[in-house]
Amino acid sequence: MKEIFKLIGVLTLISAAAGLLLAFTNNRTFAHIAQARNAESLRALAEVLPAFDNQPNETVFTVEENGQHWTFFVARQKGAFAGAAVESSSLKGYGGLIKIMIGINPDNSLRHFKILEQQETPGLGSKIVDATFHSHFENRPFVPETWRLKKDGGEIEAITGATISSRAVTEAIRIAAEVYSRHADEIRRTGLPTTP
Repeated sequence: MKEIFKLIGVLTLISAAAGLLLAFTNNRTFAHIAQARNAESLRALAEVLPAFDNQPNETVFTVEENGQHWTFFVARQKGAFAGAAVESSSLKGYGGLIKIMIGINPDNSLRHFKILEQQETPGLGSKIVDATFHSHFENRPFVPETWRLKKDGGEIEAITGATISSRAVTEAIRIAAEVYSRHADEIRRTGLPTTP
């Protein structure tokens, strides 16, 4: 019986030491990881948005729909609405989650999008990061009905051999377009001075 208590005591000490070490490591790296994520987000915003002279990561419109929080980053140029960006995702990729940052022009067309995270098959589904694939999306109206593959009755050309990945990207864009279309006026006014 003493041996069992001794083993429990040793395991408890090892577990406590490991927990303390993990907590210490997390505290030391948390700020650096958050800083790196913020820098990555700012780079993505600069890539997908039209020219701006404000801080889109500080001029945001947030809304909750269907249990999900949506943050629209609003770009302004000399006070005028220059565009918006939003992060969206789909779990229906061949490799699971596909996360993208979408840029919207002032005329409510899609400017550009950037893949932030994906685990698609190398050489096939991973082609969703290629400029050739992205060109099928650019300057199309940012309204939900626009975002369907040809195989699904739409106009977007899927990547040969990677229909699932292509469909996941269009789904992520379509869902974001649905939210944007319901809040476009509020998004466009975000960051404007309020009148008394």
